[in-house]
Amino acid sequence: MPDTPAVPDHPATIGVGFLGAGPVTQAIHLPSLARLTDLFRVTHVMDVDAAVASTVAARVGARHSASMDELLGDPDVDVVAICSPHQFHAAQVIAACRAGKKAVLCEKPFAVSGEEAAEIAAVSAETGVPIIVGAMHTFDPGWLAAEELWGDLPETAHTLRSSIVLPPNARFEDFATEVIARPEMPERDLSDPAVVAAMLEGGILGLAIHDLPLVRRFVPDFTDLEVLRADIVKPFGYVFVVRAGGRTVELVAAMNSTWKPDWTFEAIGRDAALKVTFTPSYVQAGSAVAEHTRGGRTTVGGPFGHNGYEGEWRRIADIVSGVASAPDPQGLIDDLRFALAIVEGSHARVLEAAA
Repeated sequence: MPDTPAVPDHPATIGVGFLGAGPVTQAIHLPSLARLTDLFRVTHVMDVDAAVASTVAARVGARHSASMDELLGDPDVDVVAICSPHQFHAAQVIAACRAGKKAVLCEKPFAVSGEEAAEIAAVSAETGVPIIVGAMHTFDPGWLAAEELWGDLPETAHTLRSSIVLPPNARFEDFATEVIARPEMPERDLSDPAVVAAMLEGGILGLAIHDLPLVRRFVPDFTDLEVLRADIVKPFGYVFVVRAGGRTVELVAAMNSTWKPDWTFEAIGRDAALKVTFTPSYVQAGSAVAEHTRGGRTTVGGPFGHNGYEGEWRRIADIVSGVASAPDPQGLIDDLRFALAIVEGSHARVLEAAA
């Protein structure tokens, strides 16, 4: 009788460990990975709240812990997904690289200063561990279609516009899953300039940052960046007007009880225009749609079968398997520097208005 074939110790799929088990992990990444079980399996969930880690891990049959070191030492974790608060990102990315993992996915922003970003890039180069920043729109097949359609628009566009109108995240999260331990939103005193400055910073680093890498495709040089307007919209939102690289950049967002979400990115030139309409982050409902108009003729790209979150996980699988390269670290640093420059300019605007 022939010998029975040996059973491998682990499946051929890529093991994923999560640092942070909050709403983004629960309502975005786990549903995305549930559609990619031929590529990934969730093997470990870590959260500083052990009860949250245990509950979320149980949903996917994974180990759980309240220790980053325990997760990084887990041999079944090939890729680390960092979904913790912003201030922990840099240290956790560096630790995951030094642990020799196959790749690191970090939610945006992957650092909160240019110095941290440069250190991350250096550690990634030293260890050979690729880093992917979770700017999901750059991985959306609708956006990739826009890149194929836009012709010379990156050189000729004069106005760039990101417009986001959404209900509060909790509404989408509750549709997606039963969220465990959602953080409480504090009351804010909008008469305090420091509070306004912090809210504007949160708007850039928490929401606008989804589209800033798209803006950067049209504004590679932003050494002349100037924030012309920076205002809060109640109950939560913002209006920014920025001049950079000879272009006007408009960033507008409002989160309220609207019945119809809308998320669009536009690039407008003298002879052509591009509009990309994205699905809301928490809606697992397919890709963006790109519309490029020139000379009265509109060419449409999409919709496609998956969104940017699934797209970034597919890219990670390709990177781990060696069929795709990781994003350019310098590009990631420059995207962050662009966001931080807008934050700095908005702080100056707030201080000027309060004077």
